[in-house]
Amino acid sequence: MLSGKKMRIFGTSTLVVVLAMLFAPITNAQEAKYKFDIGAGLGISGYLGDANRSNPFKKTGFEAHADMRYIGDSRWAVHGVLSTLSLSGTTEGKGNVLPGGQILDFKSQVYELSVRGEFNFFAYGIGETYKRLRRWTPYITLGVGIAMASTGGNTYVAPTVPMGMGLKFKLRPRLNLGVEWTMTKAFNDHFDSKELADVNMIKIKFYKNTDWYSRLTIGISYEFGERCETCHYVD
Repeated sequence: MLSGKKMRIFGTSTLVVVLAMLFAPITNAQEAKYKFDIGAGLGISGYLGDANRSNPFKKTGFEAHADMRYIGDSRWAVHGVLSTLSLSGTTEGKGNVLPGGQILDFKSQVYELSVRGEFNFFAYGIGETYKRLRRWTPYITLGVGIAMASTGGNTYVAPTVPMGMGLKFKLRPRLNLGVEWTMTKAFNDHFDSKELADVNMIKIKFYKNTDWYSRLTIGISYEFGERCETCHYVD
């Protein structure tokens, strides 16, 4: 769970992402040379919930993913991500002492498939000077997904909302390097085990008292599917 202040921060961030994506089509974007890119990446993962309410990277795990984008133009893309990550946490050292002084900990493995919208702050690419393309750009992302967590011998499935920001850099015209940080809200309070879901005796609701997980990743991708710049059609 997150505190009220942190929830407001994430809510504001989400609103900014949504507004940016809504206005993306009216920005001065250039057509991208390639339609798609495919890639993979590695990183670290962390957890926020009943066993950790402050530092999402207090106990880090491992993350790996494969991804693919449809590149609309130099400003926006649709990004599909298939990822797996490990989460862990403990109530040891928490300010709130549990009944009987008990200490609960967990480990879980999460598998997630998500689809996100992605908006670049700069026109991203390599090309002629007049196109005003940049070979690097910060970006923001927001999407929806479905995740499955295996923990304590049980399996739980929940919808998710990933949101985040990152930085892209073109190593070559078709080769990209990226760094990304995301926070994901899982609409389930069992990703950190059934025992921790009931530890505060608060009835679980779909929209609150749920688990979050974070990821800091680095990845590489390759573009393909060249667009036809001068197409000639014969009737």
